[in-house]
Amino acid sequence: MPSYDIFYLDSGGRVSSKVKAECADDREAKILAHALKKKGRTRIKVWSGDTVIYQRPSIAPAFPLPG
Repeated sequence: MPSYDIFYLDSGGRVSSKVKAECADDREAKILAHALKKKGRTRIKVWSGDTVIYQRPSIAPAFPLPG
């Protein structure tokens, strides 16, 4: 099963939390990202390896994948 990193950013663009999850596919990872979203988190980015597969809002500024 593929592994995903889900990042939640605050209104200032700082990472406020991160979730690592194994999902069946990209769609499931997107659904999980929204299901786990907490109040006050304004942005979501979902990474599969070194590729962003989903972000909301879709025009959110890019941030590098933490090493």
